[in-house]
Amino acid sequence: MNNAWYTLHNPDDVASPALLVFPERIEQNIQSMLEMAGGPQFLRPHIKTHKMAEIIQMQLDHGITKFKCATIGEAELLATTGAPDILLAMQPVGPNVARFFNLVGQYPNLKFSCLVDNEKTVDFISLKAKEKHMQAHVYIDINVGMNRTGITPGDDAISLYKKIATAHNLSIEGLHVYDGHIRYPKISERKKVCDAAFEEVISLKRKLEKRGFNVKNIVAGGSPTFPIHAKRDGIVASPGTTLLWDDGYGSLFTDMPFQCAAVLVTRLISKPTNEQFCLDLGHKSLASEMAFPRVKFLNTDDLDQLGQSEEHFVVRPGHPETHEIGDVYYAIPKHICPTVAKYPRVFTVVDGLVTGSWRVAARDHKISI
Repeated sequence: MNNAWYTLHNPDDVASPALLVFPERIEQNIQSMLEMAGGPQFLRPHIKTHKMAEIIQMQLDHGITKFKCATIGEAELLATTGAPDILLAMQPVGPNVARFFNLVGQYPNLKFSCLVDNEKTVDFISLKAKEKHMQAHVYIDINVGMNRTGITPGDDAISLYKKIATAHNLSIEGLHVYDGHIRYPKISERKKVCDAAFEEVISLKRKLEKRGFNVKNIVAGGSPTFPIHAKRDGIVASPGTTLLWDDGYGSLFTDMPFQCAAVLVTRLISKPTNEQFCLDLGHKSLASEMAFPRVKFLNTDDLDQLGQSEEHFVVRPGHPETHEIGDVYYAIPKHICPTVAKYPRVFTVVDGLVTGSWRVAARDHKISI
């Protein structure tokens, strides 16, 4: 067990709960992304999973220049690293519109764009761009079944595209398509549903081009549909979880080559009965929106997961006599994205040794802007 890739040589140096990241595995995941996409020009990775400057820099070092993010804070983090092309994939409203333009003004040598899916937002962004004497770059967010945001790829989308394309202070960059609802474990089923949904996007593109509009870019998919969109000609794929991976996606999508690169460290803190033990892995340390089990334990299969509260994680041991207070357990979360955001810093591990720490710089929605 001491030779397992996730095991710390000296776990006493790390207080629990903690999150470890493994740069060598992140590097391999980036290589896999590049191989699947066919080159950095076809990638726009999302940073919402990791929110770390160091991981952004690793991707920049591989020639990846386009990125996607969900908050102004994440966009600012990308800007501080010098990422050339930044897409805010969350339609800005209210004060976030002004924050977006402040960010654009502070980094004039970088390209920023955002999503829109309705005329009211388009009018507001156009007005703000005019007030700032700027040109705002926007993508139309297309809804292909996620039913969370976006506009249906029909006549209303064509009208919205025309409105943006003819506005003086707006530049239409293309279409954004997120299909996170397509989560079939078998790649053949996932591809069939994904292709059917994407055909609506291709149809919309053809209709726009017949009307004389140029659809410069299509940004498509997340991690589950990445292998499918990565094979489409001229499409920019936007995976995110692929960088750290987790047991939720790893168990569901066995066709993908990504490795888990983030591991939780937790300890046994109490043994009130032989049927119930307690670990220090509560809601504040592990994403709690998932059903149980919420982690995959790596160095034991003897703990049945029962419940979780703010600081505590209750488990039932199969063999209580084999566990002692203070025992260290390593676990991969089912959902890594919101788990990372619970830690101000993560520890980097190489060959079983803690080599430093990385700040989860964009865990807050605001850095300075």
